[in-house]
Amino acid sequence: MLLSQTGKYALRASIYLAEQGSDEPIRVGEIAAALDVPRNYLSKILHRMAREGVLVSERGPRGGFRLATAPENLSVARVVGTVDPGLLDRKCLLGRAECSDADPCPAHETWQDLAQRIERFLSGTSVADLLQRPGREVFELPKASAAAGRR
Repeated sequence: MLLSQTGKYALRASIYLAEQGSDEPIRVGEIAAALDVPRNYLSKILHRMAREGVLVSERGPRGGFRLATAPENLSVARVVGTVDPGLLDRKCLLGRAECSDADPCPAHETWQDLAQRIERFLSGTSVADLLQRPGREVFELPKASAAAGRR
């Protein structure tokens, strides 16, 4: 259950927006440059997140994206689930069509426990939590200059 590249970009963009701490929309170009990700790909991700209500998209010369809710109210599962809707689906690790407690595959018990722990982490961790945890340097993202992209 690893995040897709799209899921990683969505999470990184959400963290970046939260880290900026601004109610001002931030342009996709600034976010893409700060995260060193392809602008067009990120733009599609951000628009999808806006359609799903995770972000607010504003048009025009002062437009861009901002979080739709406070970072402490935005779970990692919500962010990643907008671009990876099947992320929390429980499927058999070995690909069996039928895998349950009554008819388990050899990996069922261990995989079920791990999947539950991952789901608890994703659902119980907010974007704000990631910014406040020890070892935050793992989540440090370069900040673009305040003037770049915001005019």
